[in-house]
Amino acid sequence: MKESARYAKIVEWSEEDQCYVDSSPSRIYSGCYGPDEKAVFNELCQVVEETIALYHEDGKPLLWSTPGRDCANKMQDVA
Repeated sequence: MKESARYAKIVEWSEEDQCYVDSSPSRIYSGCYGPDEKAVFNELCQVVEETIALYHEDGKPLLWSTPGRDCANKMQDVA
């Protein structure tokens, strides 16, 4: 299992912005948005992986993860 799989990733439609926007309860701020839900989710996954790598490189402790909630990660195969 990838380390990034422990972090919930959420993509939802924003009526205000008229596009899909991302969020992560783990406080990983990516700012991904766009008209394609799957593309936004894939970009968010990449941001989470890059953030984890940067934390490792800098020797910083990782942000708290969301264990036991792997549903969001499974969406990548469905979307």
